[in-house]
Amino acid sequence: MKKAVNIICVILGFLCFGIGAVGAVLPILPSTPFLLLAAALFAKGSMRFHKWFMGTVLYRKYIDKAVKNKAMGKKEKRNMLITLGVIFTVGIVFSPSFAKVIIVVVAVFHFYYFIFRIRTLPDEAGEKVLMED
Repeated sequence: MKKAVNIICVILGFLCFGIGAVGAVLPILPSTPFLLLAAALFAKGSMRFHKWFMGTVLYRKYIDKAVKNKAMGKKEKRNMLITLGVIFTVGIVFSPSFAKVIIVVVAVFHFYYFIFRIRTLPDEAGEKVLMED
C-alpha cells in the first residue's frame, strides 16, 4: 500500500512540475504553487526524485529563495493565493459533502499560513531578495 501511495505521489509530482514549468513560461498561470506542491509530493513519494527536483533550475529560481527567506513578492503571493482559491473552489464544488469539510479546513490553514506567516515584500524588493544568491 505504501509503495502505491509513493508511486501516486511521484506521478502527481511530475504533473505539478509540468504545470509549474508551463506557468514559468505563460504569465497567466502562476508556477510557484504548482512547484511547491511538486516539491511536497516528491518529498513524500521518492527521495531520489525530491533531490533531483531540488537541483532543477525551476526550483532554484522560483522556490529556493522564497523558502529560505520566508518571504514572497506581492505579485507572486497574490497569484499564488488566487490559484489556491481556484483549486480549493473546484475541489469544493466537485467533491462529496464529507470531503468539502476537509477541503475547507485545509484551505483555511493554507490561506492563514500564506497571508500571516509568509512576509509580503514589495514587488521590486521581492524580486531583489529572491534573485540574490
